[in-house]
Order: sequence, then C-alpha cells, then structure tokens
Amino acid sequence: MLAVKAEGLYKYYKDGNKGRKEVLKNVSIDIEDGEIFGILGPNGAGKTTLISILSTLSIPDSGCVEVFGVDALLEANRVKSIVNISSGNPNFPWSLTVYENLKYFSLLYGLDDTAIEKVIDTLELEPFRNVRFDSLSTGTKQRLSLAKALLNEPRLLFLDEPTVGLDPDMAIKIRKLINRIHDEKGITIVLTTHYMKEAEQLCGRVAFIKKGEIIANAPPDELKRQMKLGEAITIEYEGNFDDSLLRDIPEILDILHENGKIKIVAANVESIIDNVLKKFCDVHVRNIEISQPNLEDVFLKLAH
Repeated sequence: MLAVKAEGLYKYYKDGNKGRKEVLKNVSIDIEDGEIFGILGPNGAGKTTLISILSTLSIPDSGCVEVFGVDALLEANRVKSIVNISSGNPNFPWSLTVYENLKYFSLLYGLDDTAIEKVIDTLELEPFRNVRFDSLSTGTKQRLSLAKALLNEPRLLFLDEPTVGLDPDMAIKIRKLINRIHDEKGITIVLTTHYMKEAEQLCGRVAFIKKGEIIANAPPDELKRQMKLGEAITIEYEGNFDDSLLRDIPEILDILHENGKIKIVAANVESIIDNVLKKFCDVHVRNIEISQPNLEDVFLKLAH
C-alpha cells in the first residue's frame, strides 16, 4: 500500500503587486509504506510547501493527495489522526517545561500520560523533564519536537530539516535516532534536508525539487547513475595519451581529460580497472586515485 499518493499538485502564493507566484508546478509523487523518503532541493524550491500539503497543513490550488488511501483534502481530520510533523526550527511555549509542553499536546490529541512517558523514554528526555523550553540546548529542543511528533504514534512522520542548525555531533545523534525510530516502529518517514550526506544515510529514495517541479526521483545510487556520477578512477600520467583508446570499454560512463590527468567514471571501477590500466602501457603513470560519488555531486549538478 502507498503511504502517500499525490498527483498534479499546484500551489500559488500572492506576490505583492506582481499577482501570484507559482510555488509548486504539477508535482506528482508516490511514497511507499514503511520507507524513508527524502525531498531535496535548494532554498525556495518548494520543499516545505510540499510537506505542508502532504501533511494537510496547507491546501493545494489544484491536484489531489491520498494518505494510506484516505483523501487528504476531503477527510483531513482522518489524515491528521495518523500523521505528525516535526520542524527543524521547533517553537514551543518558552516558559513551559518539557513535560508541560508534551502534556499540552497530549491533551490536544486526547491522550493520557502513558503516551507522554513513552516518548520521554524513547527520546531520552527524562533528565530534562522539568526544564523550561527556553533553557534547553538546540539539540534537546529538536528531540522535544520529535517527541511531540511521536505522541499520537503516527503511521506517517514528516521531518522538515530535522538537523538544521545542529553541530555535527548532535546531527549524527539525531540521524541515528531517526533510523532507530524507523526501525523500531516501522513508520513511514518523509524528510526534507539540505544535507546530502543526511539523505544518503537515511533515505531509500530521494526526490529533487527545483523551482517547484520534481526533476528527479530515484534511490541515491540510481540518481548517481542517471547523472553519470558513478565511481571514478583518476589517473595522473606523464607523456601523451589518446583517450579514444578508452572508448571501446562499454562500462565507462564519462571521461574528463586534461593535460596529464584523466578522470574515468563508471558504475563499478573494479570491473574496468584492469582494462583501463592496459591502455596506459605506453605512458608513465604517476598516481592512481579511486573515489566514490555522493549526493552532494548530484545536488550540485541538478541545482545548476
């Protein structure tokens, strides 16, 4: 079963005297039950707007959304009972403690203290139970936001920039926590992020949104292949080398050549390295380096 099925989403915002600005353009997306799905893109691309629509916080100007087969536009309250959202910039009543904030939201959800104690334990918030929100560190505020989002035991959890503004150590801890929550509870997670390493570590599939349009949607490894960003072998050499000698190796995806240095991209460097090195028998090879691509490379290529 699909956790999310969205088709033909358009969203416009007023743009002062210029009329309206198109923020989402014909966005269609399917998200499988139980997966961690990433939505990537530069600032202003439409990531947060898309999350807001999928989580029923905003209504599209046209298009349709189903969440676990429920029409999210016609039956928003049913959908709200099985989803939740956590923002990377949590904003809670500053004078309330961790427990008091969770109590407030549990009352809104019609839940008792059992739910509160469960998320306090899951997010390891017991030492901060009686600490006011304005006294919490940024990382602990983020854990509180995740705890709030888990109160109603959602089947679908939206995470909007879950590690934005965190130091590297805390970001790693939050990513591990997200993975643990996913593994233990088996919930579907949809996250937006600017961090390519985060998407690569967490997501089974990623969609790239640019100027309101989905321009790529695939597992990270498949995106790299689509963009011809496979593994790379870089060879530095002395003398003259004709790169046409490499063209008969079908596994090669791309060749970048400058004087004394050639970068060869392939889906699997190990499978071609012997054939490649045989082509360099008439020149002196100074250095060989093998590198792995990452989603940062994909992001840079798609964003520009």
